[in-house]
Amino acid sequence: MAFWLLLLILIFFFPILLGPFLLFFVFLLLLIPLKFTLTSITSLFSVPGELYRIAKNPGLRKNHGLEHATINVLEEIFSYQGLAGYADEDGFYIIGADDVVKVENAAREGLKRLKEGDNMLVVHDRCGTTITAANLASAVIFLMILFYTGFFSIWTMLLAMLLANMAGPFLGKILQIHVTTSADVDTMKIVGAEREISSSGLFSGGGGKIYIKTREVPYIDAR
Repeated sequence: MAFWLLLLILIFFFPILLGPFLLFFVFLLLLIPLKFTLTSITSLFSVPGELYRIAKNPGLRKNHGLEHATINVLEEIFSYQGLAGYADEDGFYIIGADDVVKVENAAREGLKRLKEGDNMLVVHDRCGTTITAANLASAVIFLMILFYTGFFSIWTMLLAMLLANMAGPFLGKILQIHVTTSADVDTMKIVGAEREISSSGLFSGGGGKIYIKTREVPYIDAR
């Protein structure tokens, strides 16, 4: 609304400025696809490397899967919404929950269900992997359209983004199942849960940040 109002003011009161304004606008339209192209090329090199780093780390993948399982249980049983999290090799964080006991119980329930074969519990729609997948798909689609048509414009970029957003959720789910998480948690154990404390000695804000510590217990065949 503000843009069109400014354009009308320029047309009626400052027509002499309309030419430079249009030239600047056209320049921006050319600059946006150029920036998108550079971002796409960067994604083609950086995203696969990041996915490979996660894929070759079994401990991280298992904790990532447990993180998703915990969030799914918290949303299903305790009606939490808008939770987030991230994993490391020693456990995982749940962000947005304020009850340590509920989070620990949800982690134990998630682990139990994974061990019972509920493997889809490692998938979550809001995982960053889905965003990464959409960005990668967008880059690939855009560069393919650019290569085969030679049509370099903002419409090419918008088409690539539209197609990528349609493919992103499906691709993200596939990547979560096979690359960034693992449901093979038979040797995993929940050690405990604790609320994150900031360097000032105060509990972290934003609804809470709780760390679930895990440990892998080697399987011993008693036969």
